[in-house]
Amino acid sequence: MRFIYGKQDFRSRERGRENCYLLTNGLGGFSSLSITGEAARNDHALLMACLHAPNQRRNLIHRLEEVLTTDRGPTHLSTQTFPKGGEDGWKDLNRVTVEDLLVWEYQTWGVFVTKTLAMKGNAVALRYQLNNLNPHSARLTVTPWMQFTPKGTDLKPEQAFSFRDGKITSAGITLHLATNGSVETFPTAHQALFYACDRPDGRRDTGLAAANHRISVSVPGSGSAVLELLWSCEAPTETVPQILAWAGEHRRALEEQSGLQDPLARQLAVSADAFIAWRESTGSKTILAGYPFFEDWGRDTMIALPGCALSTRRYDDAKSILTTFMAYERKGLMPNLFPEGKTEPMYNTADAALQFINCVYLYFRRTRDLNFAAQAFPVMERIVSNYRRGTDYGIRMEDDGLIRAGEGLWQVTWMDVRVDDILPTPRHGKPVELNACWYNAMKIMDFFCVLLSKPRGDYEALAQRIRASFRKQFWHPKGYLRDVISGTSADDQIRCNQIWAVTMPFTMLEPDQARQVVSTVACHLYTPVGLRTLSPEDKQFHPDYGGPQKVRDLAYHQGTVWPFPLGAFYLAWLKVHDYSQEAKDQVRLWLQSLIPALREGCAGQIPEIYDGENPTASRGCFAQAWSVGELLRVLEALERSDAESEQM
Repeated sequence: MRFIYGKQDFRSRERGRENCYLLTNGLGGFSSLSITGEAARNDHALLMACLHAPNQRRNLIHRLEEVLTTDRGPTHLSTQTFPKGGEDGWKDLNRVTVEDLLVWEYQTWGVFVTKTLAMKGNAVALRYQLNNLNPHSARLTVTPWMQFTPKGTDLKPEQAFSFRDGKITSAGITLHLATNGSVETFPTAHQALFYACDRPDGRRDTGLAAANHRISVSVPGSGSAVLELLWSCEAPTETVPQILAWAGEHRRALEEQSGLQDPLARQLAVSADAFIAWRESTGSKTILAGYPFFEDWGRDTMIALPGCALSTRRYDDAKSILTTFMAYERKGLMPNLFPEGKTEPMYNTADAALQFINCVYLYFRRTRDLNFAAQAFPVMERIVSNYRRGTDYGIRMEDDGLIRAGEGLWQVTWMDVRVDDILPTPRHGKPVELNACWYNAMKIMDFFCVLLSKPRGDYEALAQRIRASFRKQFWHPKGYLRDVISGTSADDQIRCNQIWAVTMPFTMLEPDQARQVVSTVACHLYTPVGLRTLSPEDKQFHPDYGGPQKVRDLAYHQGTVWPFPLGAFYLAWLKVHDYSQEAKDQVRLWLQSLIPALREGCAGQIPEIYDGENPTASRGCFAQAWSVGELLRVLEALERSDAESEQM
């Protein structure tokens, strides 16, 4: 899909920073600035390289200063806010187009400038096309303001920068510059920046950047000129035109590989590519949870994988990811925070391992890869065995067959926020979605026992015990599922977690119960961009997400809208209505709300969260893997047969 932003979208410097773009490189690096080109966040960068995939991110080129000098004097084409004042290039910006490339179109005093940007690997390629209708000559000057610091850290004034023979060096990093323009060096200068998008969330809102060279090109009166710029962490082997052409080819290849036909589905197949990255330490693929803040997390990976990798037919990537996690299983648990270098992994998640079993099953249904199923089966056996007898973080099976999890201050479901000694959403006990995954895992284990000619054991008998206990304990007489069995008031809260008891491949509810769950979720939690995490009728409901970290964390799962459970809701709607044409039409109608949402925040992406009461502006990560993945599953289900849809 092509996203076009016009002057109505950036009628002020403030409005211009409401939306941003995101280009990624498959290594964990990215290029992301506001739609007007402003570094409005500490994490914004024209070139955020990743020197050791996917975690060693370095903010190399933070922003560009662009000045067009005509016979009327100098005019900034760049936009940036400083602690005092700023550059107002947005005033001369006519249009921004986001597709496989970023294209900015400027106009000032008869000079038309089209800037085109692409990213490939740890390199960004820029092309400026200047058409001068003015009889007087003009000159464009581009100054890269740099940091050469780890993502999220401050540049120190004493950090040294050098430029020699087309190479910028600082902090032990070398960046190559290839250009057809004139390069002028100067003593290192510094510039203080104001990060307007960080201030509302209580993050550090000021920063520093450095520059030691500028590149320029002259354009004759009534003539034209081209300026090409390529910054790369490696000695360039491709030209700017080659990289720009590659970007379009890459997008089309992703669309075709997915096999999806709906324009929205094809866009999300492209969006999903942003999250699939290489992990150098394991020599395999991984899924990054979200931009600009997150790296790879076990739970997020397992939830995002079915949509981002299976719905897009990236089966080799899915297998690579699952194989990596198999190697790191410990005590029946999968890493939550993945290991990097000498850092030990953290295993504080109860659902990642059960979601892993589900992913293996979904992968097999797509590929019929029996060898991989046999390879994964011992890992799945260890997961189930450890959950049955008990493992870390209070995860264990009770006598009734249900899973209990959580202890002390450890939150081990996806609603995992802890603020000092406060658990804003305590879910110690038997969480509903965890037990839905547990039952699903038993059915999958029995399925693979038959398939692989293994002794069936008691998986089916245990599944029936879980089913009976689940129905007895979780069903609420008001027609929904309790969120947790803990003996506290949290048990009766209406939350979105119950929806997964309807949409897992193997479920425990009677058809009428499933319909009532979907109805309750629709009435209390549904919004066009996500599900609320708590009913607005609950006294603990937080209508807004924002402010300092503690305030945000207290609201994070207390009503805040999350897009990723919306995928399960739509799949549940299709399921309880027997995939009828009427149900499909209804879901397609609802999905139309995603089209304007894809223009807001980060172009072409779905964010992490929205405010709970009135979800209009995206919050948190502006691009989130499981948000994209889960909605991809819905769009795929609408295109596949009913039988196939049951396995998605």
